[in-house]
Amino acid sequence: MSGETIAALRSRMARDELSHEHLVAQALEGAAASGAQHVFTQLYAEAALAAARHADAALRAGVALPALAGLPVSVKDLYDVAGETTMAGSIVCRDELPAVADAPAVARLRANGAAIVGKTNMTEFAFSGVGINPHHGTPRNPADAAVARIPGGSSSGAAVSVALGLAVAGLGSDTGGSIRIPAALCGLVGFKSTQARTPRTGALELSRTLDTVCAMARSVEDCLRVDTVIADAPLAVRQRPLAGMRFAVPQTLMFDGIEPAVASAFDRALKILSAAGALIVDIGLPDLAEIAQLNAPGGFSAVEAHAVHRERLAQARERFDPRVAARIATGATASAADYIAMQDKRRAWIARTERALEGFDALLCPTVPIVAPPIDELVRSDEAFFKANGLLLRNTFAINYLDGCAFSLPCHRAGELPVGLMLSSVQGDDARLAAVALAVEAALK
Repeated sequence: MSGETIAALRSRMARDELSHEHLVAQALEGAAASGAQHVFTQLYAEAALAAARHADAALRAGVALPALAGLPVSVKDLYDVAGETTMAGSIVCRDELPAVADAPAVARLRANGAAIVGKTNMTEFAFSGVGINPHHGTPRNPADAAVARIPGGSSSGAAVSVALGLAVAGLGSDTGGSIRIPAALCGLVGFKSTQARTPRTGALELSRTLDTVCAMARSVEDCLRVDTVIADAPLAVRQRPLAGMRFAVPQTLMFDGIEPAVASAFDRALKILSAAGALIVDIGLPDLAEIAQLNAPGGFSAVEAHAVHRERLAQARERFDPRVAARIATGATASAADYIAMQDKRRAWIARTERALEGFDALLCPTVPIVAPPIDELVRSDEAFFKANGLLLRNTFAINYLDGCAFSLPCHRAGELPVGLMLSSVQGDDARLAAVALAVEAALK
C-alpha cells in the first residue's frame, strides 16, 4: 500500500486485486515490524480487522461504501478512546481515569467504517514541533535510510504511519504546526483547517485558543475525504484552473534562516506555478514580525497548557519530558490581565492581517525553513533542540495565530529530503483554499 492514495486503493479493490482485510492485515503486520519502531503506542488489531471484513462483505453485496470504510487509519495518542486512559505521549497520566466515550473525531471515523489500526506516538502533551519522545522512543523519519532523522511533531507517529504505508491517513492535531510540520518533513500532505471546523472535545488540550483537529494523508483529495468525515460536513470545493490565481509571498520572517535545499525547492515550485499562469506577488507583511511580542508573556500554548497541567507538574514533574515541563512552566507567571490582553491583541492582529491578504488566493511560503535534522543531534543538545524547534514552528504558528487554514504540499524532487510548500488563507476560507491546493498539487506533480 505504500505510496497509494485512497482512490488508487479503491480502484484495485473494484478490480478484485485487493481486499480490505488483506490491506489492514498488511498494515498491522508492518506496524509490528522493526521498521515501525516507536510509531504506535497501541494497536487495535481485532477491531481493525473486523472493520475491514465488514467493508469486504458490503463490497461483495454491492453496497456503496463510505469514504474510509475498511481502510487503515491511525489516531494520535491525545484522542479519547472509550475505556482507555488518554496518555498523550506521556507516562504521567498512567493512573488517571479512562475516557467514558470516544472523542467526536474518533467516533466519526468509526461511524464511517474506518479500520482504526492504533494510536500513534507523539511529543509529550503535543508541546514541540520536533517529535522526540523520551518515554516511548522517537519514530524515525522514513525519508532517509542512511541517517535517523526527526519525523517532526507533535504528530510524529501519525506522519510516519502514513509515510510507511501503515495508514491511508493519520488523525493528528495542529496547535502551532503539528500536522503540517511532520507532513512537510516526511513528504506528505497536511491540512490544518479553520479551528472551529471540527470539535476539539475529547482531545487532551495543549492550547484551547489554537488547538485544531485535523489530519494528514498522501494527497489533497485524501485529506479532504478525512476532513469531511471528522468535521461531519463536506467542503463545497469548486475546482479552478491555476492560471489567473494570485499568490502572496511574504518577505518578513518566513525565510529567515532558510536552508539552501528548502530555498531551492521553494523557488522551483514558484517557477512551476508562474509558468502555469499564476501571478506571484512579493508582499512585505511586516505584521508577521509582531507575533512574538503580541503572544507574550509565555504565549497561548504555555499559559493554557499550564492551566491544564499545573497539578500534574506539582505532583510529578520528574516524570515529564524535562523540555516539555520547562516550556509548560513558562506559562505560570502570566496574570489574568496578561491573558486578556493577549486575546485582544490577537484579534486586532488578525483583522489587520486579513485586510493585508485580501485579493490573494493564498499566502505561499516554505512550511518549515529547514530539512529534518538528525535525531541524535537534538537529543544530545538542548541548544540544538530549542533552535530547531523554534525554526520548525515559526512559519506554521503564524497561521494558527491567524486562526487560518493551510495545506502543506510536498515540493521536493525524488531523491531529495522532503520539503513542504505551505498554502495558507484566513479563517473560514477552507473550501476555496482546498481548490487552490488541488490545482497547485496537480502542477507540482
